[in-house]
Amino acid sequence: MATRTTTGVTHYHVQKKRRADFLEEWRQYRNTVVRRGDVVMHDTTRGMRRGVYVGADGDRPTRSMDALVHEIDPGVTSTVHRHSWDAMLFVVAGWGWTEIDGERVEWGPGDSLHLPAWAWHGHGNEGSETARFLSFSSEPMLETMGMAFQEDAGRTPVEQLAPRPPYTASIEGDDPYARRVRRLAKDQDARRSGRLHTSWDDLELLQTPRGTRTTFLLDRAIGYQASGITMAMFEIGPGRGQSMHRHPGEAWLYVVEGRGHTFLGTEPDKGEEHPWEKGDIIVVDHFLWHQHFNDDPEKTAKVVRIHMFDSLLETMRVLTDPVVLFEEPPEAIRDQQAGDYSAIEWPALERPTWP
Repeated sequence: MATRTTTGVTHYHVQKKRRADFLEEWRQYRNTVVRRGDVVMHDTTRGMRRGVYVGADGDRPTRSMDALVHEIDPGVTSTVHRHSWDAMLFVVAGWGWTEIDGERVEWGPGDSLHLPAWAWHGHGNEGSETARFLSFSSEPMLETMGMAFQEDAGRTPVEQLAPRPPYTASIEGDDPYARRVRRLAKDQDARRSGRLHTSWDDLELLQTPRGTRTTFLLDRAIGYQASGITMAMFEIGPGRGQSMHRHPGEAWLYVVEGRGHTFLGTEPDKGEEHPWEKGDIIVVDHFLWHQHFNDDPEKTAKVVRIHMFDSLLETMRVLTDPVVLFEEPPEAIRDQQAGDYSAIEWPALERPTWP
């Protein structure tokens, strides 16, 4: 017996309504600045507390990245788990350790870590104060593609846990199948040998034409192999501002130290200013012109910037060419906005404090 499938209306009308409904719902989730005080901490079965700055588990859904905060008390060791997405950590308080596939990494305030996809990991705090760190992950992007998986191992010893998914290293031949096997094996070899830790003590900030001094925290430029997430930190001089720019994709800016405000607008001269302070996250939405200012006349402000440049934005760059995906004002205007940054007396770099 033949079965006829019908929606009752045309394909055109179904898709048009679906797209409109999606955008209308999505606009309701948009935030500009998520205040530190608005993030509620919850006890979890891992033995740690967790709060959501941005992400579906805190009723603030996103499409490419999430931003969470975690606390672990003195004397606590968390359970062990793994997931199919990459995560990057930035420590804001306390001293502790993270074990990644059996490799123990000691960390303190200002340190950064990479948790590779499918790597078993757990955390511990043997100090005298509560440790606190943020995590930024690609879970929303993988969930969109139906590839987000998580596995909890409780307190099973790491030597009893299954390794990361296996892969074929190489096969002979120059046919398309053999080439794919070798290409993917080469990619996995690189991802499984990438860097895991950046110590605050090893950071060197360099001045840029945009009026700030910056450094990479987690990026392929310094040996990390992630699924596109990149993390950098920039410092704004007292009473100064970073030059204006815009780009697509979700970008989070976590305020490590200082207070200030950010201009966000659909045009360089049409927008609003949003104040921020230490512990807040600034949410920069798609293609908004933005400029960050340090409102303290005496102290610098430090901000950690996270986005999905090396995967999502690079793909968009190819698909939308020749549309520009990173845009600044002409150099003369950029330099005017940045001012004479050579006159800034940058302080010695000291580990962050909390709160």
